[in-house]
Amino acid sequence: MDVPDYYDEVSVRLMKLLDKSGYAEKARWKRIEMWIQHEKLHNTTLTCDEQQERRYIFGSQAEATDMGIESDIDFIIIPDFEDRVTVLQDLQSWEPGLTTLLMITDNTTPPGYVKLQRMYNNAPIPVYNKQTYRFVLDAYGRSVLYNGHKGVKRDEADIHHGPANTNYYRTGISTDVVFACRALSWPYMALEWITRNRNHSWPSQETITVIQQSGILLVPVGQPISPERHLEWRISLSFGEKILVWQFSSSQYKCYVILKMINKYFIKPKVGNNVLTSYHCKTCMFYLIESTPATLWQPQNLLTCIELCLRKLRTWVEEGNCPNYFIPEENMFLGKVYGHLQSNLVNVLHDLIIQNGKYLTGITIFNIGQKLIRACQSPVAEIDNEQKQLDSTSFTVSLLQSRIKHAWFKLLEDDVLINPFMSSSSMVPQEICTIIRSFCCSSLGSYLASKSCQEEVTNQEGLDLAHEFLLLGSYSDVASGKLKLAAFYLMQNNVMLAENILNNIVKNYTFLVANVQTENNKDIIVLKIEDENLSTTDLVRNYSAFPVPYLRSEARCTPRALIPEMFRSTGSYQGSQDPEIDYMQSWAVVDPKLYLHFVEYHCFHLQYKIPQKMAALENMIWVIRFEDLEHKDTALNLLAYCLKQEGFLVDAYKVLSRSVKLRNHNNGAKWQIGCLINTAFGCLGSRC
Repeated sequence: MDVPDYYDEVSVRLMKLLDKSGYAEKARWKRIEMWIQHEKLHNTTLTCDEQQERRYIFGSQAEATDMGIESDIDFIIIPDFEDRVTVLQDLQSWEPGLTTLLMITDNTTPPGYVKLQRMYNNAPIPVYNKQTYRFVLDAYGRSVLYNGHKGVKRDEADIHHGPANTNYYRTGISTDVVFACRALSWPYMALEWITRNRNHSWPSQETITVIQQSGILLVPVGQPISPERHLEWRISLSFGEKILVWQFSSSQYKCYVILKMINKYFIKPKVGNNVLTSYHCKTCMFYLIESTPATLWQPQNLLTCIELCLRKLRTWVEEGNCPNYFIPEENMFLGKVYGHLQSNLVNVLHDLIIQNGKYLTGITIFNIGQKLIRACQSPVAEIDNEQKQLDSTSFTVSLLQSRIKHAWFKLLEDDVLINPFMSSSSMVPQEICTIIRSFCCSSLGSYLASKSCQEEVTNQEGLDLAHEFLLLGSYSDVASGKLKLAAFYLMQNNVMLAENILNNIVKNYTFLVANVQTENNKDIIVLKIEDENLSTTDLVRNYSAFPVPYLRSEARCTPRALIPEMFRSTGSYQGSQDPEIDYMQSWAVVDPKLYLHFVEYHCFHLQYKIPQKMAALENMIWVIRFEDLEHKDTALNLLAYCLKQEGFLVDAYKVLSRSVKLRNHNNGAKWQIGCLINTAFGCLGSRC
């Protein structure tokens, strides 16, 4: 295969773009860990119809290959009746007193499928010619388990999709629920996979052993073209597949993610949703990784690996055969890829291959396509450290480019305080200008995000540009810019990236210079500057945490609890010479440590992490009680907002009353008290 010269460079840039879009290794394993914990929680507390059941999560969420909040959550539910029912491959393990289901096949049973024949409870003898509610007779008169049961229909919103119940929640996220049986023995049909000759040692022998011991699932779905599909149960190796995906290297993982994006944006719109599936793409990845050396899967070879996958898929489609990875005799294209669908799919895959990767510019999720175009138009000698980019004089020039010029000057019109610091003729020292520019980048990013959300249709390009400026602004100090970036991620429902930012702040939250009050602390700062030979820029970025400001022009990118702080002026102090009263009444300003715990609270609230959320709330209380805060009234107002959200209305009122005592005039607490009273009376009205 001839590889174009630009493949290496574009591959490396694409890897970096995927890292920034939430597919970095740390984010990947955070998401996997979250769903593992979710599984454990359900398997210890969930009950269904007064019967215990085990619930397992598979698919894109468990693999961390989902593409945004639109991805489904795939559950497989296994009734926990192992003390009464067992599924066996042979009768050697038969035990009296149990309801036994024997996995059987015959000359009409397709590869990858079995029937479940009922056995007598008091003897290892198959049941014949007995038909009950769930057991019907096959062509040989055997009493086999009928697979037509789709599970319990939980409410009117449930919709059947094959063997699954699909439930659509108010958030727009759907869950596909499949009820299945589990067998602990490895199927005879898949023994070839255990002993298969592997030239490149993937998967490892340890992984093979773990997968073999994980057992199999029997899913109530038959082969689409089988005459007895209502009696067949498909052998699912979902446990093993999940383990194999977890074994993917970073390059293999990103190749799989891009393959799913290609399928979603370029293949499905032309051939239909149910022709080529993510499962086919996953199977292609398994075969390709097994048959290629590990040295191929490097960041600079990402495009090459993607093209190899597309070529293998095209070959399979041309042959009309997609072999199951564990049971190669099973053709997963049967009933899906045939006739005109097959020819259309071959043409689509061929068109993608001859484009030599140029189709990637059409991927719209996270605006990856446009970002890749911009990245490839930049110089080859890319500056990896964005902090260096901030310190260079070219940054000032880039701010005045035509695509952001209007937005920048609009921000200066709205908030003229930052104007002197951005002027090239300013007498302010260069290092101070560099620091101020970082803070301005955060404000500009929030402003652009706010403007992009004001339109009827969200301006995705504006949000991407806002994201770039927020990233640049995150180098302003230890916390301020990063907290604005985390709040932006929460606004985008990107909880994992927000949590990563918060963890980074907590890790690097060292000695704070910005709020130093005593002479002793100032002496420590002087010693630190002398010992480490720190510049002003390094000192601010590594050892300072400034208050976090939000301007009115950033209102749509500001947490709701801070909005009253922007509109707290009563008008009675207009024209005052007090600088705090002159401009601070239209700003929302919060101390960094308090705001850190506030954003943590909302991040954990969205993830339903109750212990971590309550710990963040306790940290807010601790900071208010024992820290010397510059904006204590705002801190109390944020705490009250969280207490109200938790339903502690009386405690929230007490906190707001304390805030009003600290600052009687121009206090956003008065807005919250009005809302709190309205909420309280609403609750009383509903009880009446």
